[in-house]
Amino acid sequence: MRIGSLNPALGAVAAGPFGRWCRKLVSVLALVASVAALALIIDSQYGHFLFGDSQRGATLADTSTDAGDKSHTAALTPAEENRYRALSEFVANRYRVSQTVAFDLVELAHRVGQELQLDPLLIIAVISIESRFNPIAESVKGAKGLMQIIPKYHAEKLQVFGGADSVFDPETNIQVGAQILKEYIRLTGNVGIALQMYAGALSDQDDQYTNKVMNEKNRLQQVVSQTLRQKRPPVPATPMRTAAFVTTAHAHPLD
Repeated sequence: MRIGSLNPALGAVAAGPFGRWCRKLVSVLALVASVAALALIIDSQYGHFLFGDSQRGATLADTSTDAGDKSHTAALTPAEENRYRALSEFVANRYRVSQTVAFDLVELAHRVGQELQLDPLLIIAVISIESRFNPIAESVKGAKGLMQIIPKYHAEKLQVFGGADSVFDPETNIQVGAQILKEYIRLTGNVGIALQMYAGALSDQDDQYTNKVMNEKNRLQQVVSQTLRQKRPPVPATPMRTAAFVTTAHAHPLD
């Protein structure tokens, strides 16, 4: 039995413009609901393929940025600030590089040296002799970057940082170069021989490379020692009980 036969007025309304509008609205709502349901199904089944990688990449990037910010924005102690500033001024003047860049590299060398228990001044000295602080330096033999690493000989170490292309990244280059030097020192038990191995110059009986590096390291040590002498506060005067004069102890340079 049709509704219109029970209530002619209701049938007339359903057949009129208002009824047609209502039916269109219901159809549109049904279509929207179907599309939403389909989107939910696709997301649940294939969302990790369509969106997972990009979202995970963004998360990793944020995490990496936060970690990097924390490591690079950690406050330096006054002693560290003075030490790095003095060394970076020396490097900037001697090798004609930006003092800002020099400071960052000096700080990085100290951080890597502390991690590997390797003298940071030795790392800086090797950088000085190998590349003169040019991060894109490249030799005819294929040695690259600040510490002149040959990627084909140290592919495994570079792979940890993204592969051979990462060799020109200053942090990667210093990290890998310091690791190589640390291994040679452990293997030989002698810094001089390790340096000759690093340079591929074991056959040089005069140890010219070692002498160059150690001379540079000594110059860097003199800069640090001079900074310590300048920053060390004087010992206060101590009055004598039985004398009419006062003696003063003078500051002595640190060993």
